Amino acid sequence: MDRKKLFNPLGNDSLSERKVIKGDSTNIFNLNNVKYGWANQLYRSMMGNFWIPEKIDLTQDKNDYENLTDEEAAAYDGILSFLIFLDSIQTNNIPNVSDYITAPEINLILSIQTFQEAIHSQSYQYIIESILPKEIRNSIYDKWREDEVLFKRNRYIAEIYQNFLENPSDENFSRVIVADYLLEAIYFYNGFNFFYLLASRNRMMGTSDIIKLINRDELSHVVIFGQLIKEIKNENPGFFSDDMIYEMFRNAVDEEIAWTNHIIGNGILGITEETTEKYTKWLANERLKTIGLKPIYEGFQKNPYRHLEKFADTEGEGNVKANFFEGTVTSYNMSSSIDGWDEF
Repeated sequence: MDRKKLFNPLGNDSLSERKVIKGDSTNIFNLNNVKYGWANQLYRSMMGNFWIPEKIDLTQDKNDYENLTDEEAAAYDGILSFLIFLDSIQTNNIPNVSDYITAPEINLILSIQTFQEAIHSQSYQYIIESILPKEIRNSIYDKWREDEVLFKRNRYIAEIYQNFLENPSDENFSRVIVADYLLEAIYFYNGFNFFYLLASRNRMMGTSDIIKLINRDELSHVVIFGQLIKEIKNENPGFFSDDMIYEMFRNAVDEEIAWTNHIIGNGILGITEETTEKYTKWLANERLKTIGLKPIYEGFQKNPYRHLEKFADTEGEGNVKANFFEGTVTSYNMSSSIDGWDEF
């Protein structure tokens, strides 16, 4: 893989020559001349999702936190720590991926994703500062150093990213794209469900509202990397090995189940090791179908947490229930304040 040139005056911006990777664009953002219409549609959706965490009142959450059970408080802290890692590493990694993407309209949505990941990190800081006792705040950021299961979990994805930085080969890039997809499509959602479960009992409602906004952003990121995999496969047959994708999915599912059982287990009302396995394997099957591959977990065809979907209403208005795991951009809001780009 060759990193694209920052300025490429001899590049060819014709749509017939444009490619997701290995193209020869000038890198000028001519958004009236695009090849990947889904990127334009997704850009409008992502821009319409702008939000600020401090607008959500967490006063009641501080009182609720003091009344959580020991198991609930430990899960709350541990899940926050893991989510902080996910958004931190994505904020740093997305620009590295974008350096090898040669379709300007896709570079544009990756830049919006980077911004959104930074907002998510700010959101966790706001939650920690507003809710957690001062004496334990720093421990949330350092938990990965002390918790062996969390460290192993973080290391798997981080090493894939680091290997590509040190050796930007085609194979390592393909693994980075799949790892990004797994992070966005698998790794967040057991944690999100924990917060929605608390909200279903009228606890930590402010935290749930922030998680809902993060969740809405992350679903757009799922679409980005799902589309990247499909477009790259179409333009570069053989670039991705199905065996490699399946191997990475199996590892991600095993890690997700082990981590969720470690931090939640059977200690939280409404979540068990059985439902964690059912949910994670069902979700993996859905994500595989989204990128055109067959499911690998037989018998896992239902979402055991379907009753929580109303707390994850990704339309943002509370009136229309979004298809929570829809693999297209049609379930996302379109901001009426964004003009232009109507003809695609």
